[in-house]
Order: sequence, then structure tokens, then C-alpha cells
Amino acid sequence: MGCGGEEQGDREDLKASGHGSGNVHQLSAHRQFSSVDPPPAAAYIGFLDQPTLTPAEAPPVVTTCAHCGRQNDPGSRFCMDCGKPLTASAIAMNTPPGAQPGIPATRVYASGTQPAQGQAPKCSSCGHEVDPTLPFCSFCGAKLATQAVPAAMTCPKCGAAIADAGFKFCPNCAAPLGKGAAEPPAREATAVFSAKRAATPPVSLVVLAEDGTRGNRFALVGEETTIGRVGADIAFADDSYLSPLHAVLVWKNGELLVRDLGSRNGTWIFLSGPHRLVDGDLVLVGSQVLRFRRLGYPGPHPPEADATRRMGSIVPSADIACLAQLRADGSVRDIFHLSPGRDVALGRDRGDWVFPYDPSMSGAHATVKSEDADFVLADAGSRNGVAVAVRGDQVLTKGSRILVGDRLLMVEMA
Repeated sequence: MGCGGEEQGDREDLKASGHGSGNVHQLSAHRQFSSVDPPPAAAYIGFLDQPTLTPAEAPPVVTTCAHCGRQNDPGSRFCMDCGKPLTASAIAMNTPPGAQPGIPATRVYASGTQPAQGQAPKCSSCGHEVDPTLPFCSFCGAKLATQAVPAAMTCPKCGAAIADAGFKFCPNCAAPLGKGAAEPPAREATAVFSAKRAATPPVSLVVLAEDGTRGNRFALVGEETTIGRVGADIAFADDSYLSPLHAVLVWKNGELLVRDLGSRNGTWIFLSGPHRLVDGDLVLVGSQVLRFRRLGYPGPHPPEADATRRMGSIVPSADIACLAQLRADGSVRDIFHLSPGRDVALGRDRGDWVFPYDPSMSGAHATVKSEDADFVLADAGSRNGVAVAVRGDQVLTKGSRILVGDRLLMVEMA
């Protein structure tokens, strides 16, 4: 019959096996192709060979909570984060009789007893093992009470975390651990350094009146004690000659030092012996403030072009230093020059430089002696003494007298 007979026989076999032409038309009528599935050139009649996946190869079914969006493990009936039901049976279990089905309130159960060592905790409602880090049971939705987590063990020596409580030695520093290990001695907290915390020095300051009588006594408060008008450890609020923070007394290595804090009128130490003057020294004689300055030796003058000699005053020797009298504004009033080999006496009515208008100066008050190229200041037995302004740190001893503002203070030591 040729090809037509063979094709007719194949159609009869398909009809006998249940895949007749009716089924072919039915398949072509209901099959719809998407944009990603190109239609075949001709209708395919036959069985589709689909591979069968094993249970291990099948993708896991993850249930997403409609309330909080948490993806729960397969088989979970309640959300592990919010405890809401995920399945119809779970909703029916949590819905009271006669109530409308929906998402019920979360049930709260007691956590029960603590699990034994090495055992997973169980839900006190349904008895299933639960993850202690989750807030709800994934089987019944009961809220799990938070269990106390033991604090991590740390090394008492280096502070490193110990992973296993059974370790006998620290893996970081090898320090012994456990009950048998000797506990380290308690360490005293390190105190912030402060000079005020040092031991109180055995020194006090006594206020001296104009007639020499002793007044109030002030003890030093620590390694450093400030003197001033406002905010100082020793304050004299009624002394307008004092700066707010005028001077500081420092007790160091058993020695008392005084330092001026940049005050307006300076801090003065009264001489107990001769003092070698240094360029820039300020000297207090009576009520006179004198400044010592070095001038140096004058050099030879070059001859004039016409060989004419210059006239000048006859002086005993070259003037290499001077004492300048200072006003309250710092300007200079009078100057007295000093020269080698010449001693100078200062007083109210006797001496080389006199100040008859100063009632606080004695008749013969002080002397400035020449020693080679240096000049030494000394008290000539005056009533009120001679003082030199403090420059840097100056050592004070027992009986030393200092003038700060209008206050005369004497040092007393135990």
C-alpha cells in the first residue's frame, strides 16, 4: 500500500492504545505556549519524558510568615519569631470556639525547668525540643521564657575569654584556672596625679604686721600652694596690690621654693645676706623700686676728621652699670651709675644716693659694693630690710620673709 497504508496502520494503533485523533485535537486546543517556549514546527504526538527528582534533590519548602516575614523551617506550624500560626490546623488550634478564624494573640507559657547539662531545652507547652535562641516554639507557637545565659568565663590574669569551663590553664597566658587557682591580689585603682594629693608639708606662713607682730597662720595645703586675691589656696581678698593668682609655693624633696606667677607687682624675697646683682634685677629699698642694668665698658671713640678732641665730664672711672628709679607706670625717673672700685650707699638722709621723701627708708639703708666687675647688694641694718624680686624658682628657708602685694609673710618650718 505504500506510505499511505503504513500511516493508516499507525493511526489505528494509536486509537487502540487510547491516543486517537480526538486526543490530539484536545491537546492542541488546551496547550498554550509562552514567549519563552517557541511553538514546534509540527504537533508532537507521544509521551513527554520528564526526569524524576529524588527527595534529596528536591528544593526545601520554606514557609514564610505572613505577619513578620520570617522564613521558617519546613514543617513548622507556628512562626519561630512572632509565634503566629502558619497552617490552617494551627489557626484552628488557637481559635476559641465561636470566634472568627484569623491570627490570634500569642500564647505565653512558662519555660519550665532548666534542661540537664548537654540536653536541648524543651517547650513547656508541647514538649518538643526547641532552639533556646528563638523566642517562640516552632511546633505550638508558645512563647519561650528567656533563660539566663551563664557569663563567659575569663582568665583572671589576662582577661581572655575561656571557651571551655573545663580548661585548667588559660590558652592565652597559661595562667592556672579553676577553683584551685590562686586568685590574683586585688589591685588598687590608679589615682590621677595631683600635687594637692601629696602629703601636707610641715610648713606654714605667718602674716607679719608693720610693727613685726605675728598675725594669722596659713598651712601649706600640699605640694603646691597658691597665693593670690581670688581663687588661691591662701587668699587675701582685701589686698588690691595682689593679682588673682600671684605666686605659688612648691614643696619638693624637702625643700621649699617660691615662684611668681606673672603678677603685676612681683613677689619679693627679703635679703638675709649679701646678694650679687644680675642684669635686670629689681630691688626694693624702703618704698623705692630700683632696676639694676649692666652697661658694659665703653669703647674708644674714633678720632674726628680734623683731629679735634671732644670735651666731657671728668669721672673717676668708666660707668659699667646703673640703678634706675622706676615710677608706678614703669617709667624711669632718676639713674645712678655704678663703676668699678666704687661703693655706693643708699639712705633717707645719709649716703651717695638719698631719698629724703621716703619715710619707710632708714637713714642709712643699703650699700652696693663693687667687687671687681660685679656689684653686691647688702642691707645696712635698716628697719624694713632690702628685698629682691623673685626670678624663676627661689629657695626659701626657715625665717625667710616674702612680700606679696601688701602682705609680708614669714616662713615657719616644723
